[in-house]
Amino acid sequence: MSEASPEVSGADRARARPVGVREVASRAGVSRQTVSRVLNDHPDVADETKQRVLDAMRELGYRMNNAARALGTNRSRTIGVLASDALQYGPSRSIAAVEQAARAAGYWVSAVFAESDDPGQVAAAVQHLQAQSVEGLVVVAPTRGALEMIESLDAGIPIVTLHSAGHEPNSFSVDQVAGARLAVACLADAGHRRIAHLAGPSNWLEAESRAAGFVAELAARGLETGPRFAGDWTARSGADAAGAVLASGVTAVFVANDQMALGLLSGLREAGIDVPAAISVVGFDDVPDAAYYSPPLTTVRQDFEELARRAVHALIGAAEGADEVPREPLVPELMVRRSVAAPPR
Repeated sequence: MSEASPEVSGADRARARPVGVREVASRAGVSRQTVSRVLNDHPDVADETKQRVLDAMRELGYRMNNAARALGTNRSRTIGVLASDALQYGPSRSIAAVEQAARAAGYWVSAVFAESDDPGQVAAAVQHLQAQSVEGLVVVAPTRGALEMIESLDAGIPIVTLHSAGHEPNSFSVDQVAGARLAVACLADAGHRRIAHLAGPSNWLEAESRAAGFVAELAARGLETGPRFAGDWTARSGADAAGAVLASGVTAVFVANDQMALGLLSGLREAGIDVPAAISVVGFDDVPDAAYYSPPLTTVRQDFEELARRAVHALIGAAEGADEVPREPLVPELMVRRSVAAPPR
């Protein structure tokens, strides 16, 4: 015979029920319409009354229902994110930063993923976001295919892009060329004259810009363009490139991302090569683990948080008529650690 379930009192049920507008209005001594006006940032509410309502919400633990608010304002306060690649550090960090920036501004985020070379997936993803009445769209567009995808969109809402290396009019980006030049300048200033580049995939816009920065800084210093090796962003491709790097006779390598730099450090160590005594290495991105590589990696830091904040505020500005957000590319920062030294004599 099973045990009888314990009885739940009316008071317990009342405590379990979510706090609603009715309870807030009663606690604050105002009408439900006044509570609704406070929730929807209506200007026609006295400051003292608004504060009483906010105090009541806090005391009762009121949680705003976004769907209910949307019905009352015809606004979803939701930003859509359409990503074609979220596996690499930069795009994944940007998506997280967009969510944080949106939440801080009182907005929600809805994210979908679609292969940039599949028009059907892209169309379905946009329709999914449109069905949620998103007020703007952040497109993470790291590849040429993703950029072409954006140009084909007819979403009917404001759109901004991230990781398109400034190639799109509504792009928010870190200056990739400037970052690459910082990396190469660090190596050249240490005395290196034979500098190689381990590049990212050729269809990635940021990889293309970093390679251009590599060439530009060498040319500005009157140095010959060193050999370039192809990678795919992974640590494995960095390790696989170690043999070719050694055979090329260079004394330094600018690596297009930190994961490949990690692999290169490992491959060189396996070959008995000391970094930085024999070969210096500079990466790009400043992933959280870069300071703990062996040796700690000198790299270029990108401010993904500020990038996301600007993108989110641009979309909110388009929806609410706020001030224009700066569009110039962010300047990256060189993080000097212990993977660079003077070339061997």
